[in-house]
Amino acid sequence: MRLPLLLLTLFVFSGCKQEKKEEKVSLSGKKILMVIAFQNFRDEEFKEPYELFKKLGAEVTVASSKKGEAKGMLGMTFQVENLLSEQSADPYDAIIFVGGMGSTEYWDNPDAHKLLLNANTKGKVIGAICLAPVTLAKAGVLRGKKATVYPTDETLRLFRENEVSYTQADVVVDGKIVTASGPQAAKKFGEKIVELLTK
Repeated sequence: MRLPLLLLTLFVFSGCKQEKKEEKVSLSGKKILMVIAFQNFRDEEFKEPYELFKKLGAEVTVASSKKGEAKGMLGMTFQVENLLSEQSADPYDAIIFVGGMGSTEYWDNPDAHKLLLNANTKGKVIGAICLAPVTLAKAGVLRGKKATVYPTDETLRLFRENEVSYTQADVVVDGKIVTASGPQAAKKFGEKIVELLTK
């Protein structure tokens, strides 16, 4: 009887240790900027990472091209109080661009490009999901890197033109840049950003 009891004790003890380790994941003190389209951001791609970051104690700022009630493709609304044009990478640990049809408004946006280049130079974590990785590609921060995107003829062409190595996967991490292919990857996308912020 002693051996099974010893094994049980070890199992319970190791299980407790594992639980304690998981509890230590915290984003307390971390500042994250999430950029959404004012119209037609993708609900899950914003909501799932946003709720995860908040749950883990991060300070999350949401910015868009306008102030007021931003609307998601599936009906979600969010009251935006911060303009993208007024943001700097300096205060943040991570800069994240949320996808959705409306996110194409940032593909050629000089404020978005300036923010991303600054964040990249300073070694911040950068994330983009769905159509939003094209903004990163056109800003130049994905040149020579592996990344994913919602695959269409146009997004794949823009990846090629900007020397991005397209990888067919839900989530791709290259250095401190995380890209994801669409709403089905929203949870994993958020988790990978958390991993980079807690390394």
